[in-house]
Amino acid sequence: MKQTTIMQYYSTNNPQEKAGFRTATIKGQAPDKGLYFPLRIPQLPSSFIKELHQLPKEEIAFEVIKPYVDADIPQNVLNNIVTETIAFDFPLVPVNENSYALELFHGPTLAFKDVGARFMSRCLGYFMHGQAKKVTVLVATSGDTGGAVANGFYNVEGVDVIILYPAGKVSNIQELQLTTLGNNITAIAIDGSFDDCQQLVKQAFADNELNSRMFLTSANSINVARWLPQQFYYFFALQQWPHSAQPPVISVPSGNFGNICAGLLAYCSGLPVKQFIAACNVNDVVSDYLQTGIYTPKAAVPTISNAMDVGNPSNWVRVLELFDHQLGSLKEVMRSYCISDVATREIISNVYAQSGYLLDPHGAVGYLALQHYLEDHPDQSGIFLATAHPVKFFDVVEPIIKEKLELPSAVQQLLNKQKEVIRMKKDWERFREYLMDRR
Repeated sequence: MKQTTIMQYYSTNNPQEKAGFRTATIKGQAPDKGLYFPLRIPQLPSSFIKELHQLPKEEIAFEVIKPYVDADIPQNVLNNIVTETIAFDFPLVPVNENSYALELFHGPTLAFKDVGARFMSRCLGYFMHGQAKKVTVLVATSGDTGGAVANGFYNVEGVDVIILYPAGKVSNIQELQLTTLGNNITAIAIDGSFDDCQQLVKQAFADNELNSRMFLTSANSINVARWLPQQFYYFFALQQWPHSAQPPVISVPSGNFGNICAGLLAYCSGLPVKQFIAACNVNDVVSDYLQTGIYTPKAAVPTISNAMDVGNPSNWVRVLELFDHQLGSLKEVMRSYCISDVATREIISNVYAQSGYLLDPHGAVGYLALQHYLEDHPDQSGIFLATAHPVKFFDVVEPIIKEKLELPSAVQQLLNKQKEVIRMKKDWERFREYLMDRR
């Protein structure tokens, strides 16, 4: 009988702290508060890369994720999970002669995070089936994560979801997506920033008494089941890439750095990419690090690309882990540009006027960062990730283009729903008390 090996994940705080995919998914974070990271990076055969253009996307996704899951989920179940996860389109759309948008907003909540949230919810549902004790998914969101997680976990048996978001700092559509479902989904608006929300989540996971009374896990991209499937659409992009002789430059709107980290992981597994660009707004902690070699977390600054308003990105440690914490090796593969709100508004207006293509604020940051790179490398072409539908930010986009956006039916239905939200100060003791009362 063929011997099956289980993929192991180690803690970024302690390589001796290991877990399989199932345990890493259920726990979310290692007991020592490090992030789980794969012990080995699977290497995809060159034949697989050569055949991308003719493979069904379900087969691509299954082959990419299979080594990370191994025997923890039967292959027929994993195949069904993958098929349900990517049951929508991921088109690569030309915007100008050398720039293409990979549209990741055709899922149920109109954002790229649908992929990770759908995959994780189905994995966790499989692992928790028949368990007597409920698991509570605790997640902080700067915008799109909340809606994707709420939608992905809605009515999943044995799972409760608590979503923390910064009051007044997410778009109207984003807030409706995470506050109108009810049932097993609870939304808490925190008077503070995304970093404050994330800190409360981290404190909850670090509280031994709380964890002895509640079964807590996370659905942020710190969870391997949220992070790893984000590799899928980088392969879908290459599947559609028209310049087969020249690998693309890929520009990724970056806030908590889970998305670009997944792309870098795919690259380390064999996906041909010329260069990655971390496209940031004025929250420039990573850009500063790449220039100085000194990593200094900062307070997040609110911008119109709010899902990227992160001053201490959780997944940055995984990026460093991929490159053995060698700044020189990382800089060979990734560079960063910071884009202001003024420049973001201007590029949304200009691109729409010139080509009719409408960018959301996050995609606009990705597009403009790509243009800055291509100005210095005119012989190259690239892809930017369009991570959210512009309609999610209609209050930003409509004044720029001076037009009303047509609302998709999924959004129109939200407008008639009542928000259910708990308002809370950024007070750990109050939040802890709330969690203890729920147990």
